[in-house]
Amino acid sequence: MGAPIIETRGLGRDYVVGAQVVHALEGLTVSIDRGEFLAIMGPSGSGKSTCMQLLGCLDTPTAGAYLFDGEDVSLLDRDALAETRNRKIGFVFQSFNLLPRASALGNVELPLMYGRRDRRTRKEMAERALEAVGLGARIHHTPAQLSGGQMQRVAIARALVNDPLLILADEPTGALDSATGQEILALFHRLNGRGITIILVTHDAEVARAARRVLRFRDGHLVGDERIAPVADTAGASA
Repeated sequence: MGAPIIETRGLGRDYVVGAQVVHALEGLTVSIDRGEFLAIMGPSGSGKSTCMQLLGCLDTPTAGAYLFDGEDVSLLDRDALAETRNRKIGFVFQSFNLLPRASALGNVELPLMYGRRDRRTRKEMAERALEAVGLGARIHHTPAQLSGGQMQRVAIARALVNDPLLILADEPTGALDSATGQEILALFHRLNGRGITIILVTHDAEVARAARRVLRFRDGHLVGDERIAPVADTAGASA
């Protein structure tokens, strides 16, 4: 697979809360290869959300180094981090984070507006992304006209539209029923098959079993790194 897409060395993040220093993440050293499908697990307060924010360039570490796609992003300023996020990382959230009055097409176009692409190119790229998640017939529907699973597909299309190296999904099935959740996981498997690195953040062991590797966090520390066998019925589910 070549050089890892993600490499951390002693990565840490502290927060000052009143007179206390909270060590949200300490001493994280991990390597993630390009094209991996990985889950991050842990209870509330374990450090998994802090880890996701650092890996997604949404926050900066207070200790250690973070190399993403060969670049030490722990040294980048706010603007450079934003540029890296926009060009190389797609995000999917439990609550979808869609603009309620915008169509599916308009929501997927949003990341492209920061890249100074013309309107026609934005529309074509957004349409392709929606086709890729099976929503080509619903590009003009607003979120209120879509089911929960369809809204999450729009969110995934938005994450895909810039052809990212990495998709970070934070509890992506948490607001969905189990059958729809399985369809979304099957969609992630297909995207992973295209070579996109997928990282799921979840507290659900069943969701984590869809991944090929699980990192477990507790009290701000990485306490487990397990590779698991594929689950055939999840990977093969229709979506």
